[in-house]
Amino acid sequence: MTDGQVRLVLATANAHKVREFERLLPGVTVEPIGSTVVLPAETGETYAENALGKARAAAAQTGKTAIADDSGIEAEVLGGKPGIRSARFAGEDATDEANLALLEELVPQGGKLEYVCSIALVDPSTGVEKIFEARCAGTMSATRSGNGGFGYDPVFVPDDLGSSLTMADLADGQKDQISHRGKAARMLTDFLP
Repeated sequence: MTDGQVRLVLATANAHKVREFERLLPGVTVEPIGSTVVLPAETGETYAENALGKARAAAAQTGKTAIADDSGIEAEVLGGKPGIRSARFAGEDATDEANLALLEELVPQGGKLEYVCSIALVDPSTGVEKIFEARCAGTMSATRSGNGGFGYDPVFVPDDLGSSLTMADLADGQKDQISHRGKAARMLTDFLP
């Protein structure tokens, strides 16, 4: 960081998350992990445990400060599921479409939903490890709507807007202000030097 620019390795292979973090962390250079970095399986019991495991692995293998996130959606009617299994809700190799279809099948219109995001930061040079966690409450839409976002966004109506727009209906800037990942990223930004 000799040029004064904060640089963070982002421990993910998800192209959507790379683009989102580049947008959410203005003034920070976000470097995606290379193909040689091996991330651990998400076997933690919490979002924070999963994020921390990935950030530790990326920091150890690159020698650079790393961040990782684990996020998911929780449905009240399902007792908080799919939760940390959101990306694998319809099975281990499930697509976003399969996961979304299963949620639509199980959660009624107006059912309470909550997005959760934990971002872990690991700095191997100082030993600092920090977790930033945020939530975004919402409800299940009657139908899919919008072309933006990814994952469960077409059916997630955030409470903060007071409208029937889904996360997928929102422009990036609108979504970033209220989303779980946007809130957690601002906590991370406030912590950075």
